[in-house]
Amino acid sequence: MKLRNVALALVVALLVTGCASASQRPGAGLWHNGRLFIATGNTTGVYYTIGGGYADLISKHVAGYEARAEATGASAENIQRVATGDMDIALTLADTAADAYAGKGGFDGKPQKLVALGRVYKSYVQLVVRRSANINKFSDLRGKRVSTGSVGSGSDVVAGRVLLAGGLNPDTDIVRARLSLPETTKGMQNGSLDAFFFAGGVPTPGIADLLASSPGNYLVMPLSSLLPPLTTRWGPVYSGAKMPKEAYGIPAEVDTIAIGNYIVVSPDMPEQLAHDLTKVLFEYQKDLAKVHPEGGNFDKGTAPQTDPIPLHPGAARFYSSG
Repeated sequence: MKLRNVALALVVALLVTGCASASQRPGAGLWHNGRLFIATGNTTGVYYTIGGGYADLISKHVAGYEARAEATGASAENIQRVATGDMDIALTLADTAADAYAGKGGFDGKPQKLVALGRVYKSYVQLVVRRSANINKFSDLRGKRVSTGSVGSGSDVVAGRVLLAGGLNPDTDIVRARLSLPETTKGMQNGSLDAFFFAGGVPTPGIADLLASSPGNYLVMPLSSLLPPLTTRWGPVYSGAKMPKEAYGIPAEVDTIAIGNYIVVSPDMPEQLAHDLTKVLFEYQKDLAKVHPEGGNFDKGTAPQTDPIPLHPGAARFYSSG
């Protein structure tokens, strides 16, 4: 049963038993009875951490509303669940959001109805390899066992595109596994995987734990040389970035590829609620940064830059208020 249906069932039960009058029920008269669900990602990823912190801030500071973060397969699944009304708020990579809005890629012929509250931190495309697998350059991935991320995740989408940009067919030139981050790190530890891709903020908890568990046995590979063919084929949604060495305590920064992250909602969300949800992101940003460092890595000046996804009118009002 969908979470929304569970919530509605609870409301019906209260009405039938007469446990509370309409004026006494928490959230009475509020959108979705004051219950908000946030679609995040794998439990050892940054989306899940950030989403949990955001849910806590909403519950504390948006009057009448209680929010809950839910683990998911990430970007593509998150968008679909917002579009169907099963979730209210979602974190997503910008490239997946652009595909969904235009009805391209995995959403071919099925444009999704969504609007944005803002652009937040950027995700780094991270390629981690086992040193014992003898992967010294990108082409060495050929024939190797590689996890590209959960089905329905933005990581899976961008991994496929990076492989193509590097001259490798993701479905025939590697032994492709579509695994969650917890399953992936387990596979790296037990030797059933040789490498994996993950697109996320840093430090990604699951990756940090993996690298710390066996220092020197894993390598985070540079990917910046693949940016030109990537942008030629899929556009400027991708950019170059230097992943800081402090993120994982590695010897040097890593030249890689970055993608923006958006927070998206349904166009049906009331304007005032969207305004208040956007306001929370900035008014209590220091609290979000305590949950994860990426919580502090976005600003009001660039947050409205969510093209091609339109801003929700409530979010646009917040940004225009100065």
